[in-house]
Amino acid sequence: MSKNRWIFVLLMPLLAMLFVACDDGVSYSEMKDKERAAINNFIISEGISVISKSEFLEQDSITNVDNNEYVLLDNVYVQFVKNPNPRRPEYENVAAKKVADGASMNLLVKYTEYAIMDEETFSSNLDKSAPDEMTVVNDGGNYSASFAFGVMYDTYGTTAVPTGWLVAMPYLYFTRSQANLAEINIIVPHSEGTSMAATYVYPCFYNIKFQPE
Repeated sequence: MSKNRWIFVLLMPLLAMLFVACDDGVSYSEMKDKERAAINNFIISEGISVISKSEFLEQDSITNVDNNEYVLLDNVYVQFVKNPNPRRPEYENVAAKKVADGASMNLLVKYTEYAIMDEETFSSNLDKSAPDEMTVVNDGGNYSASFAFGVMYDTYGTTAVPTGWLVAMPYLYFTRSQANLAEINIIVPHSEGTSMAATYVYPCFYNIKFQPE
């Protein structure tokens, strides 16, 4: 772990105490209202067009990146930046597959985590040579995942993958083709985020690329 990463991890308890101190007397309901307002403001400022799940499915489970479309899935706003679905003509020659029912898949992940309310990057592994690694399990359409190693594990000290990372899994195809890696942008509220986000009620924006190990 880099020196800067260690400093960040060591400062997290202090930042948490400062957060609580600043919000002394603020109810959980009020904190959620602030979070919703921050997400709505982010959507407006970024020019995001939100479509419904039914519209998303009618579009063959894609979002129009040119129109900056995101779909709302289980409280998480998802943009499928690239999804190498072999049914689509542009990917018909790309060997890609989903996480099959009853199976697991090891995925290598490159990501950036941006705290919307603080307007700063909390963590990222884009400057690292090695990606994070996570294992995803599909149990009858119920997805779970855990980190094996990487910056997310080092930063938060847990193997738990934010549930917000998993809402796109039923629709994603994965390939080792570097030019066609599955990529999503997601806006994750505290309830589907990291343990820190859940505790201190803040939303994050993530850009994530996935590659099968």
